[in-house]
Amino acid sequence: MSIINISHAEITTFILVGMPGLEYAHIWISIPMCSMYLIALLGNCTILFIIKTEPSLHEPMYYFLSILTLSDMGLSFSSLPTMLRIFLFKASEISANACFAQQFFIHGFTALESSVLLIMSFDRFLAIHNPLRYSSLLTTLRVAQIGIVCFFKSFLLVLPFPFTLRMLKYCEKRQLSHSYCLHQDVMKLACSDNQIDVIYGFFGALCLMVDFMLIAVSYILILKTVLGIASQKEQLKALNACVSHICAVIIFYLPIINLAIVHRFVQHVSPLFNVLMANVLLLVPPLMNPIVYCVKTRQIRDKISHIIIYIQFGFRS
Repeated sequence: MSIINISHAEITTFILVGMPGLEYAHIWISIPMCSMYLIALLGNCTILFIIKTEPSLHEPMYYFLSILTLSDMGLSFSSLPTMLRIFLFKASEISANACFAQQFFIHGFTALESSVLLIMSFDRFLAIHNPLRYSSLLTTLRVAQIGIVCFFKSFLLVLPFPFTLRMLKYCEKRQLSHSYCLHQDVMKLACSDNQIDVIYGFFGALCLMVDFMLIAVSYILILKTVLGIASQKEQLKALNACVSHICAVIIFYLPIINLAIVHRFVQHVSPLFNVLMANVLLLVPPLMNPIVYCVKTRQIRDKISHIIIYIQFGFRS
């Protein structure tokens, strides 16, 4: 296979990496990885099914959870094809256009998840600060409008990425650092001026950090409101309503912050660590979010228990 052509029109392939130094064990690594994908898919589909069929969950918080679940599934499906090809079939090459498309969807669903987590934090603040007007302010129509705005805002934010990458010239280097394509990873391979990509990539990362800071502000306001509640029991009840969302925020943002620090500031880091952190970014949130919300949400937990009991009696009969 020839290396990437310098011509703008004839870029051919990039090379993705599996687990550096553990290539001999890729087939074994694929087993837990596929299991995590299947569990994440099953968990997220279960959440969507329960929210759709359980009338008590037809509330703004759970509608936003549905959007979060869809973004998790989008992240999983965006990275799944290349990761399975690498670990199951040892096929590490990806065409340039497929790579640009993959990084667009990965960054788009990442931005969408960040936006939804921000909206969910405002939702929790509104529910605690003004519970009497909560239902009238966040109607089903308004929730749908917010979801549509989040979707378009997230994907329009990353829409320039594939086009700016397509305009760059790629010379000899074509090996990427991860098992899937990321904007900041691809642009480093360019031998032409990538200043526009650097600036816009920084702007995209800054938007995620703004979301994170606004979430922090929301929780400062929530804490201020909770401390103003006279009853300690009501204070704990209000805080408990936020635990699932706090866990989702930590699960999502911690790998992103670590990966961003590694890419921007760390010069010499183990390639294996780089790949592990990148895989955690896409594998862990879709896997853990359904578990967190199942454990902390009584209605979802009860519904799952009923489904399990129904299946058991069905098999016995």
